[in-house]
Amino acid sequence: MRYKNKYSERKSETSSVKEAIDAMLDTYKLRGKFNENKLINSWESMMGKPISRRTEKLFIKEKVLFVKLNSAPLRHELTISKTKVLEIIHRNFDKTLVTDVKFY
Repeated sequence: MRYKNKYSERKSETSSVKEAIDAMLDTYKLRGKFNENKLINSWESMMGKPISRRTEKLFIKEKVLFVKLNSAPLRHELTISKTKVLEIIHRNFDKTLVTDVKFY
């Protein structure tokens, strides 16, 4: 006898791959982590190659994006322009994904 739960039953209607992936992300509560990884992988396209080349590490913890840079002048410039960086992120992603950016 197979154990059945609400997640193992198939739906009768067909769905696209995108819909199936979205349903899976929601079912297993992975959407937040998926979006965080998507943001980190989009860093170069959002900020450009010069900033991306000087970025050593990116991670998100408690809705704060931490960016480790190997250039002190760039770190200073981005710290001053933090609101602009957040605007770029919020333009591409949900505003609740990242609420602050820390450059170190």
